[in-house]
Amino acid sequence: MMFVSDFGHLEPVHRRVVLAGFLGWALDAFDFFLLIFVLKDVASTFHASLTAVTVAIFLTLATRPVGALFFGVLSDRYGRRPVLMAVVLSYSVFGFLSAWAPSLGLFFLLRALFGIAMGGEWGAGSSLVMESVPPPARGFVSGILQAGYPSGYLLASLAYAFIYPETGWRGLMMLALLPAFLVLYIRRNIPESPVKSHGSGEFPDFGKILCVHWKTILFATCLMTAFNFLSHGTQDLYPSFLEGIHHLSPREVGGIAVLYNIGAILGGLTLSTLSERIGRRKSILWAAAAALVCTPLWGSSHGLLVIAMAAFLMQFFVQGAWGVVPVYLNEISPPAIRGLFPGLVYQSGNLMASANATIQSSLAVRLGGRLDMALMAVAGFSALLIALLIMLGPERRGEHLGR
Repeated sequence: MMFVSDFGHLEPVHRRVVLAGFLGWALDAFDFFLLIFVLKDVASTFHASLTAVTVAIFLTLATRPVGALFFGVLSDRYGRRPVLMAVVLSYSVFGFLSAWAPSLGLFFLLRALFGIAMGGEWGAGSSLVMESVPPPARGFVSGILQAGYPSGYLLASLAYAFIYPETGWRGLMMLALLPAFLVLYIRRNIPESPVKSHGSGEFPDFGKILCVHWKTILFATCLMTAFNFLSHGTQDLYPSFLEGIHHLSPREVGGIAVLYNIGAILGGLTLSTLSERIGRRKSILWAAAAALVCTPLWGSSHGLLVIAMAAFLMQFFVQGAWGVVPVYLNEISPPAIRGLFPGLVYQSGNLMASANATIQSSLAVRLGGRLDMALMAVAGFSALLIALLIMLGPERRGEHLGR
């Protein structure tokens, strides 16, 4: 089994670092996805429309580049480990406070602050992990790291299915405080990246770096924009689609979400591990093409079993492509700004795609309430764009990640 052979490259210290990176991203996603299950409840509480409440998702995604920039610069100057601890603690606190918001305006503010903290996690976490593990294990580890995202979604799905009926939306979102305990684990068990263990304490010359590497930065930002439209376009309004169009119960929606997130985890691990054999670009291309083929079945199927199967397949390939992203971005990153580059281009793509939920909701209204058509249009176009862009990008599998 290729998973077993790749896991064998990891020593105990590597496994602890991978676990910390995985949990940081998983619990980050957990806090984020708690909201998408309760959009209708939030709208009802504050007497607003569903489209109006999707602004909270927009703000969370739109402010993430601010966090990626701020915390990325700190990561390149002071190290990955302290920044990772700071962002985990921050997003936990702001997520928890969202549950206590007395007004929609304050709720929006807290989600924006949550987005800033969330934006700093991925860059610090992915660079810490990729700089720490042996090169032959990077593909497999990339899949583990990115599997944190659907794992967080899966945990949020379980919480929605079993905790929400007892606590309501505010009680559910109080669970956002749980990731704060991860800081204790990082502090006690995780060493600094070997690249940053003797940090210079100086800021990189960003002007010079931009002049030399602007094409790479532009390419990566465009690619991440397409990736984020595909991810959020198949996830953010999908529970509302299942409830509103197919009239499924919260437990049925939660159950399907658990299933398709298992598919997402398996897809990320499979395609990222495969990328160590066939290359990063080819793995992403294959997964994006498969997601495009799955789009009609995913958006127009009927019957609980078929809906669940289509959702599983769709997320297998969507997150299969995503599983290669951490290693791909770290390998094409300019060395001097590896703490900044992956997170910043990732979150800049999030900014470009931050209006996805509002776009899909508005498009559905224009199509006479056909949310299924709106979801398929965005998913299909995004998958096609990823396939076209990745064919134009560089391939740097096995790149040395030192300075």
